[in-house]
Amino acid sequence: MTFVMCPTTPGIESSSDDLLVQCLNGNHSFQCKNDSRQRKIQKYDSPNYIFTEKDNDIIRTIKQLNDETKENSKLRREIEEYVPCIKWPDLIVQTYIHLGCLYGLFLCIWSAKIYTTLFVFVTGFGITAGAHRLWSHRAYKAKWPLRLLLVILFTVTGQRHVYAWALDHRVHHKYSETDADPHNAMRGFFFSHVGWLVLTPHPLVVEKRRLIDMSDLEKDSIVMWQKRLYPLLFFIFVIFVPVSIPIYFWEESLWNSLWINFNTRFSITLNIAFFVNSVAHMWGQKPYDRFISPVENLAVSIAALGEGWHNYHHVFPWDYKTGELGNSWNPSTTFIDFFAKVGWAYDLKSVSKKMISRRAHRSGDGSYIWGYGDSDLDPEDLEELENMVTKKAKEND
Repeated sequence: MTFVMCPTTPGIESSSDDLLVQCLNGNHSFQCKNDSRQRKIQKYDSPNYIFTEKDNDIIRTIKQLNDETKENSKLRREIEEYVPCIKWPDLIVQTYIHLGCLYGLFLCIWSAKIYTTLFVFVTGFGITAGAHRLWSHRAYKAKWPLRLLLVILFTVTGQRHVYAWALDHRVHHKYSETDADPHNAMRGFFFSHVGWLVLTPHPLVVEKRRLIDMSDLEKDSIVMWQKRLYPLLFFIFVIFVPVSIPIYFWEESLWNSLWINFNTRFSITLNIAFFVNSVAHMWGQKPYDRFISPVENLAVSIAALGEGWHNYHHVFPWDYKTGELGNSWNPSTTFIDFFAKVGWAYDLKSVSKKMISRRAHRSGDGSYIWGYGDSDLDPEDLEELENMVTKKAKEND
């Protein structure tokens, strides 16, 4: 008789279903008793017994369960032994970027042309309307011209490729404020702002990344094109194009353009995004859910093109507006609305007053989701949301 223990380590998911597989001839049986937290394998040997395909299925199931047990045991050890280590190459890059930004800001004030300075701020929609609202949360749908525009704008920001950004953001929403959150605000301002990029991730972050459904992005040819060619696209859109435009169109010097439109622009867009992870989880109001860390922060919204209404956003991550009113300093919403009128954006998902009121009454129930399509989306919310989408579709026909 063989016993395979089911780990109960916090953060490690285990099946809630009892499993019973039984051979028709009665010579072999396999059973998992969930209430006793163990899986029991019982085998009655017979010298004359001939193994069948059903037996092979059982053996494969047993092997799979043993493999799962080994993986969970390994993860449990990694969690117990985890000590964050500095990723020195990443730390050196971040240090260079931020020190270089200070010099770039000096050039902005004393020698650069005004157009060179303004060009720093034009690519943010690639993050807000693209990687965030479209690809991370599926808050609306976009035709290929808009998706291509957004993926190029996002590439210019230099914040990895869309697939990696959206994966971490979905994990952040799904496991917010836990060790599985890539930039967990509970670990302090510095960690949630930039430390998570220069330290080795918690083992649970690595584990939960494997569990997030990314099939929608894997079917998006433009997202996968960017992922496949990212090193080349980084050079073209993060360095060559931003540096060349000021030189060619308004005769900026190569020195100024390199420091401002590569280094300073890169650093500013990074830190604006970082503010959403840090400041918007610490200082502000919580009108929708007082039991979670995300807050409503006007300053972050101004800097991040409307991404600072974060308490609302964590409660309703599928709303394309990321804010209840939608027009209280939210340029990204205006951007999406414009392309909806053009016909490039469609199926814009929103939230009704009834849904907001209902969520406020059950505020703090701990149900986190990454956006539209998450299997944990409340059934009542999902039904109402789909009814709204259907109604809008009929109105547009």
